[in-house]
Amino acid sequence: MKKHTIYNLFTVLTLVLSMLPGITYSQSGASENPTISYKGQLSGVANIGTASSITLGGRYIPQFNFEAGDKFTGKNNLRYEFEAAANIYSNAEFFRKGEMSRWDGDIKLYRGWGKIATNRSELRVGLQKINFGSATMLRPLMWFDSMDSRDPLQLTDGVWGGLGRYFFADNSNLWLWVLYGNNKSRGFDIGITSQKSPEYGGRFQKALPSGEAALTFHHRKADLLPSSTEFRLLPELNGIPENRLGLDAKFDVTIGLWVEASWVNKSQDLGMFTNQHMVNIGADYTFGIGNGLNLIFEHLIISFDREAFKFSNRANISALSASYPLSMSDNLNFILYYDWENGGLYNFANWRHNIKNFSFHVMGYVNPNNNDIPLVSTGTSLYSGNGIQFMLVYTHKHSTKK
Repeated sequence: MKKHTIYNLFTVLTLVLSMLPGITYSQSGASENPTISYKGQLSGVANIGTASSITLGGRYIPQFNFEAGDKFTGKNNLRYEFEAAANIYSNAEFFRKGEMSRWDGDIKLYRGWGKIATNRSELRVGLQKINFGSATMLRPLMWFDSMDSRDPLQLTDGVWGGLGRYFFADNSNLWLWVLYGNNKSRGFDIGITSQKSPEYGGRFQKALPSGEAALTFHHRKADLLPSSTEFRLLPELNGIPENRLGLDAKFDVTIGLWVEASWVNKSQDLGMFTNQHMVNIGADYTFGIGNGLNLIFEHLIISFDREAFKFSNRANISALSASYPLSMSDNLNFILYYDWENGGLYNFANWRHNIKNFSFHVMGYVNPNNNDIPLVSTGTSLYSGNGIQFMLVYTHKHSTKK
C-alpha cells in the first residue's frame, strides 16, 4: 500500500476516534448500542475483445462501517458514523497465444470518512463519493465522479473533503462543501485541480409539488499540462480560476422528465477551452408490456467556445436505455449511444442473473474501434471496440451490536 494512502487512512481514523468519546453521553436518554458492520464485494471478470487479447481481472472491496449515538426522536440528538473501504484489484492482459502483455494491480483506499448527524443536518469529512443531478447516462453535473452507466459495479474514486447538508421540513436541502488534495481529472474536467488550492461550492435543491429543481455552484483552480493532447498548443498554465454553474430539474408527470445543464468558465482566455456548455434533456417511462419495459432517453448538447453561450463548436450525443425483467432473478438491459457529428453508434447489452449472494453478468458490446464514446467516456474505456465480457460478483454482509 502506498505511503500517502496509509497517511490518509490514518488521518480519517484520527478524526473519527476524536468523535467517539461523545457517544457515551446522551442528551435524551434514547441512546443506542454501537453497530459495527462489515461487507465485501468480490468480483471476477473475463473480457474477450477485438484487440487480439483476453483480459482477466479480479477485485475485492472490503467495507467497514461503525454507527453509534442517539435515536432521532425529533430533537437534535447526535449520531456518529464511520466508513472505510479499500479497492484491491489486479488485471492481466494476454495475447491469443497465451503471452502476457500487460499487468496492473493496486491496493488503495476507496472510501474513508467520518460523519456527525442530527435529524436535520449532517457533516461528513474524508474520502467520499459526491454526486448529484437528474441525468443518468449523459451527465453534465458529473463534477466529482467518473461513473459509467454501463458498469454493473458502478465504481468511481472518491474525493477528499468535507460535505455539510441541511434538510428542511419540506424536503428541500442545502449542500456546502470544501475539497482539498484532489489532483486527478474527474468527469469532464478540463485540466487537473491545483494541488495546493482548496475547492469549494454548494447546492440548493428545492422540493416542488411534482418534482424538484436545484442550482449548484463550484469553484476551483486548474492546471493545464501541455503534455496532454488537448493542450499541446498551449503553454503550461497553473492556478487558473474556474467557476461552474449547474441547473437541474426533474418532474414526474405521467412520464419522468428532466433537464440538466452546466456552464464551466475559466478566467483566462484559452481559446475554445475558455467556456464549456453542456445541456441534457431526458425522459423515462415504464410500459405495461409483460413484466414491464422501462425506457430511458437522453440527448446531450456539448459545446466548447471562447465566448460564453455561443455554441459554435457543438457535439450532439443521444442515449437510449431499455431494461426488461425476465423474472425475479433475470434482467436484460440494452444501452445505445449515437454520436451525431461522427456517425458513431455504440451498443451495449447485459444479461444479469441473481442467485442468493451471487450475480452473473454476460455483456456484449459493438463499438467503433478507434475510441470510446466522445465526451462521455471518463478515463480508461471499459468497452472499447467489439467484444464479450463475463462477470461474477459475490457480496456478503455481517453486522454486530455492542
